[in-house]
Amino acid sequence: MIDLSINEKGLAGAVRQARARGIVVPTLRQMQDPSLIPAAVVAKLADVGLWDLNPLNLFRISWRNQPVARGGGFGDVNVLVLPPELTGVQARIAVLVGKWFPTGAHKVGAAFGCLAPRLVTGQFDPTTQKAVWPSTGNYCRGGAYDSHLLGCESIAILPEGMSRERFDWLSKVAGEVIKTPGSESNVKEIFDKCWELRKSGQDLVIFNQFEEMGNYLWHYAVTGRAMEDALGQVMGEGDRFRGLAVTTGSAGTIGAGDYLKQRFPTSKIVASEALQCPTLLNNGFGAHRIEGIGDKHVPWVHNVKNTDFVTAIDDNDPMALIRLYNEPVGQEYLRSIGISADLIEQLPLLGISGVANVLSAVKLAKYYEMDASDVVLTVGTDSMEMYGSRIEELRETHGALTTVDAAVAHHGAMLKQGTDNIAELSYQDRRRIHNLKYYTWVEQQGRTVDELEAQWYDETYWTGVQGQIDAVDAAIVAFNELVSK
Repeated sequence: MIDLSINEKGLAGAVRQARARGIVVPTLRQMQDPSLIPAAVVAKLADVGLWDLNPLNLFRISWRNQPVARGGGFGDVNVLVLPPELTGVQARIAVLVGKWFPTGAHKVGAAFGCLAPRLVTGQFDPTTQKAVWPSTGNYCRGGAYDSHLLGCESIAILPEGMSRERFDWLSKVAGEVIKTPGSESNVKEIFDKCWELRKSGQDLVIFNQFEEMGNYLWHYAVTGRAMEDALGQVMGEGDRFRGLAVTTGSAGTIGAGDYLKQRFPTSKIVASEALQCPTLLNNGFGAHRIEGIGDKHVPWVHNVKNTDFVTAIDDNDPMALIRLYNEPVGQEYLRSIGISADLIEQLPLLGISGVANVLSAVKLAKYYEMDASDVVLTVGTDSMEMYGSRIEELRETHGALTTVDAAVAHHGAMLKQGTDNIAELSYQDRRRIHNLKYYTWVEQQGRTVDELEAQWYDETYWTGVQGQIDAVDAAIVAFNELVSK
């Protein structure tokens, strides 16, 4: 459960800071349904850019922002539907688009989910404490963004091998940026740095997305509801929702699958990872290039007992496809095989992990031999705005993209995706994966065996967190009332 107990001293500081900076904290219900946002706030957003460091943009932590860089209101869920001509499967792959969040990635929502309960209860005092954001990419950007709005010092921690664009942006927003050894799969090094900071004597709060239930709750409540509404936008009479397929990362987004299963009981949840680091699939390890998803452990917030499949994506495939989707020669090839100009224009909405998510959805569709009445959901966590340097590196390494290269990428990386490296999980398979949490969270991070067992055996463990939406919102409303006095 998320701790909502009040720290009076910290609350006084948080209220004082929010009042000084004109901050109103949005509720989870408002993020689910922006029609609940006060009209005065919506009117003011007409003059605010999506990435502006403006507290009003807290209300844009939503899947329903109008897809414009400045002044947008709210509308339908931003969703991109990929047709069979592109994916090679008859099922429609529906992708929720993360680009239209502040910072260009939906991880700003996960950061809010971790920060808000601590802030509005006084467990985090932005006047005296630093906010620490351990991440393999977008989460620490979201955390630094939220921290900047609050006027508090932030420390962003991420592997040194992440894209140049991430570091360039963080250098302007985060108070301090710490680079840890390795790349996406080097999560332990991030955790080690957190322990080092804890022992440093600094007054700080570590918002660890991999274990904070605020991450899970935000995705369950906000992303889950957005996915349900997106299905209403794309499905017709007789269509069937078959499942959600996402790379696990911190395992926040996959929490939306729990929401969907409660409404579509036959739907499946697919946890995906890089083939080069198949921790869930094969208890494996390694390094990979699907930026931001993290590996070599099972996140504390992953409800493994509710996961139906694991699959692994060869990182060569999304790297080939980002060239196909973003280079002129690749886009011209797509036009030549009948892909619409409108869709080609939107494909850069998919970053590297977004493409990996699509490939995971394709695998599920092929496994079940889905037809045109079937819909599979996935997520475009961020866009290619964060990975232009990766295209440059691929061009320098492999040379200019040719039409033949484009055809090979489309056929080899997408159309020929098969049902290899996918496992349908039995009860014992799920238990095996869940048990891996012991080595990270009990041996290294201070959790207890009793907590670990409760996640598996206690039926109320996950539903208890899910049931805290209104309690978190009540704490937010009470905080806003104190700020307004």
